[in-house]
Amino acid sequence: MMSRRAWLGLAALPRPVAAQGGLEALFAPRARLWPRWSGHDEAATHSVDHAPWTGFLRRYRRPGADGIARVDYAGVTPADRQALEAWLSGLAATRVTALRRDEQFCFWVNLYNGLTMRTVLHAPGVASIRDINLSGGIFLRGPWDAQVVTVEGEALTLNDIEHRILRPIWREPRVHYVVNCASLGCPDLPEEALTPARREAMLAAAARAYVAHPRGVTVRPDGLLLSAIYNWFAADFEPDGGVVPHLLRHAGPAQAAAIRTAPGIAGYAYDWALNRAAG
Repeated sequence: MMSRRAWLGLAALPRPVAAQGGLEALFAPRARLWPRWSGHDEAATHSVDHAPWTGFLRRYRRPGADGIARVDYAGVTPADRQALEAWLSGLAATRVTALRRDEQFCFWVNLYNGLTMRTVLHAPGVASIRDINLSGGIFLRGPWDAQVVTVEGEALTLNDIEHRILRPIWREPRVHYVVNCASLGCPDLPEEALTPARREAMLAAAARAYVAHPRGVTVRPDGLLLSAIYNWFAADFEPDGGVVPHLLRHAGPAQAAAIRTAPGIAGYAYDWALNRAAG
């Protein structure tokens, strides 16, 4: 299955809907459940400790003046690299199918983001995560199809976590706002680890922030210029009535009024440049 963000960079530049709607939608990964991960235990009392990940984010995540959060990859110390590895190893040793559903959701989101962070740290100097070609093959650019972690004896890829676990089990459109692909076009890396207590507030805030930012939604005279995420995964927004109703749900009053008057969707765009902090 072609990676979420690897199909030849087709969405790198804005283009008319007609040009994008066919080819990109064809290759965008579908949400296909891996039944192995359907188990859960709502009576469980165990909580996963994500505090090390929160500490890492607070040290290296950098809010930008342009509204895009970046990461000081070059500044990560050897000690913090080791701490990141130790936390990821702890997650890998967790029996995730014995957790409550809310714990599982946070587990998989934080694991995905932590693994993406580690992947970029292991490839210093890259201009884009798509340049980290771990998947193999000419047409599969990027790291998303490489097996990068083993949980409960199963080797997993980033694509497995996103498209075979998170999307099909929870069917939560806002998951796209909290899994981060280390690119400027992507919704920001969360400022702290997701936890069950903060999950709803963080999902809501992340959705509002991305919809409000030009890389998510730009209202133009000819229509809406949207993030390609809304094209690649249009089906995921159907629970909200489709992409535009979803945007209206999370837009502020002024932006919602502008969206309602737009003549339609004019195109999609996505910036694959690495979310590297300057300096």
